Amino acid sequence: MKYRFYMLEIELLGIEPAIWRSFVVPASITLAQLHEVIQMVMGWTDCHSYRFHIGHQRYTRWPELGEDGLPSKDYHLDELVYEEGAGFGYLYDFGDGWEHQLFVEEIFYMDPGASDELVCIDGARACPPENIGGALGYLEFLDVVSDPSNDEYESTIEWLGGTFDSERFDIDELNRQLKIYVHYFRERHKELYGTNEEE
Repeated sequence: MKYRFYMLEIELLGIEPAIWRSFVVPASITLAQLHEVIQMVMGWTDCHSYRFHIGHQRYTRWPELGEDGLPSKDYHLDELVYEEGAGFGYLYDFGDGWEHQLFVEEIFYMDPGASDELVCIDGARACPPENIGGALGYLEFLDVVSDPSNDEYESTIEWLGGTFDSERFDIDELNRQLKIYVHYFRERHKELYGTNEEE
């Protein structure tokens, strides 16, 4: 029995050159689980709220009011996104406003338990630090950390806890972390795949 998988591409908007990742997930992943995977593949630390925008609807972790959206744990990706090329949005940290765009690169089937059922295929550039002030704040941050003569250089490096390489993207380390997560993922969610078998 084979199950459906999506290859997704995600890009952090408002920054050039682009910060992006291409990665594979089970099609029946919940939006709450997808949020966890996005946090890992992008390099965020899951310290803030998030929201998916799919069609005209919003999905978030703990909606308090109707306009906040629907609970992300109750919806599976393949219930909402069906076709290759389909796109949707993901907002992380309502204060900094990190907008991401995702789209489905490919839909395919394979056996569950395959080594590449949750894997990053490609990507570029490091994730910005948290609480940096969004895309504009990040650009200003890069100006500071690239210039030791800047008056704010030493305090920024101290706040950061070391140097920052905006081009660094370690796909091998990321995939090692994803393999660890898959084990945890299975233990928490026994019905990971739902009913997306190939007919």
